[in-house]
Amino acid sequence: MDEHALEAWFRLAHTPGISRAAARVLLSAFGTPQAVFDAPAKSWREVVPPKVVRALIDPPADHLPRWLVARDWLQASEHRHVICLGDDDYPDSLLNTEDPPLLMYAEGQTTALRAPALAVVGSRNPTPEGARNARAFAQTLASEGWAIVSGLARGIDASAHEGALEAGGITIAIIGTGPDLAYPAAHRGLMRRIADSRGLVLSEYSPGSPPVPAHFPQRNRLIAGLAKGTLVVEAALQSGSLITARLASEAGREVFAIPGSIHSPLSKGCHALIQQGAKLAQTAHDVIEELQGSRPAGVAAPGAGAADETEASSAATGPPEDPADGPPPDPVLRALGWEPVALDTLCQRTGWPVAELSARLLEHELTGQVTRHAGGLYQRTRRT
Repeated sequence: MDEHALEAWFRLAHTPGISRAAARVLLSAFGTPQAVFDAPAKSWREVVPPKVVRALIDPPADHLPRWLVARDWLQASEHRHVICLGDDDYPDSLLNTEDPPLLMYAEGQTTALRAPALAVVGSRNPTPEGARNARAFAQTLASEGWAIVSGLARGIDASAHEGALEAGGITIAIIGTGPDLAYPAAHRGLMRRIADSRGLVLSEYSPGSPPVPAHFPQRNRLIAGLAKGTLVVEAALQSGSLITARLASEAGREVFAIPGSIHSPLSKGCHALIQQGAKLAQTAHDVIEELQGSRPAGVAAPGAGAADETEASSAATGPPEDPADGPPPDPVLRALGWEPVALDTLCQRTGWPVAELSARLLEHELTGQVTRHAGGLYQRTRRT
């Protein structure tokens, strides 16, 4: 695609006042973005409302500088791509959704979009068990040839990406900023490792776009739309992960949820999904067996062995994506989780000496945050 054609796509996709729905109507009527902008205003008036016609007449004042930033980003590396609606690289799974993006910015291997994909999502502040489960499930699924799709957020997202990378498999990070920015900033290295491996970083926001609250629900629709199914590992009842699961269900995709302790607030979202009909996933093979008809013949696993399924700083600006999860708890409570745990296990999780850990547990017992059971087991006290 030449530069003028690409600039027309950029203008159509990023002009305020032209919705994606209106843009698709214009493309249906005129064929290409260049043909849209070459058409007379009277032709526009025949297919779109007056407010869209007004947006078409003149490009926004910041169009040229934003376009130059996008062009320079694209030209800086052969591994950077712009995927427009109808391109050969545009995934059918997104094309067949209710609201496909007009164009996407990608860095890495666009061949990753050809692999059967599964979304893995969950809390930004998971329990240790949740993080291990996300990592282990992603390792196994990636080793079986599934591309692991997630949102590069802290917590479950990052664990899922890491698990896929450890398996030597494919992972796709769909982000809510421009393709040149990492959110949270601490995940810049993870983002780079994904792009430099067999994976892909994907965004519908132009280079330089900062994290904006409205971007993340929009990003979630792409996560749900790209994947053949969505696995929720841990989620509170008011969680962005449940939005992704709902979007997947509405698109006719499978939804899976990992059950957890009835005492954990981060299990309540998963339990609610299961009550609503999501498939209960106790192992990664539960997911694989359910979706086995979705994997195309001839798709090879990357060769890594199946993972053991029992093991497995944010930016200064921008919204937390799962605000209901709250801030990370005390490190001892975080290591403890919501199931009864032995002192030796807590020592391994925290790296603390027994004496210091016992003293901290006693403090939490006195404040009612921890219960000690027979056999030397400790458990976080259920919230009321």
